[in-house]
Amino acid sequence: MTPLEISELKPVPGSKKKRKRVGRGPGSGLGKTSGRGHKGQKSRSGSGRTIHGWSEGGQMPLLRRVPKRGFKNKFRTEYQAVNLARLTRCPAGEVTPDTLKELGIIKSTRLPVKILGVGELEAALKVKASAFSKSAREKIEAAGGKAEVI
Repeated sequence: MTPLEISELKPVPGSKKKRKRVGRGPGSGLGKTSGRGHKGQKSRSGSGRTIHGWSEGGQMPLLRRVPKRGFKNKFRTEYQAVNLARLTRCPAGEVTPDTLKELGIIKSTRLPVKILGVGELEAALKVKASAFSKSAREKIEAAGGKAEVI
């Protein structure tokens, strides 16, 4: 058996397809409309002719049909709310956002925490949070604890 030469290498049969030459006369089978059907947006050539999913064919788009309502304040602070009733699971001493995260009461320490006054507190806790509701502050201090804003 003789060694194979580079000049003798050929692609596997069926791996190479001939390029489709459109618009080259009726004899090619792809003349005249070049396989694009007849008139319409999809038959035209050129950039900027792609049909997007949000295209409604000349009808007034949904985004413009629906009235504008409301207002979103971009300076609003989004707090993680924690009720006093949830703080009963905390060990006596100091309660910080880190201890709340460890106990699974809050999901992240990146968002600020606000303590709300729903529920009662028996133990005297030193609670550190970003904000307190008026009733929460009163209940913490009534139980002998301290509410500290961080």
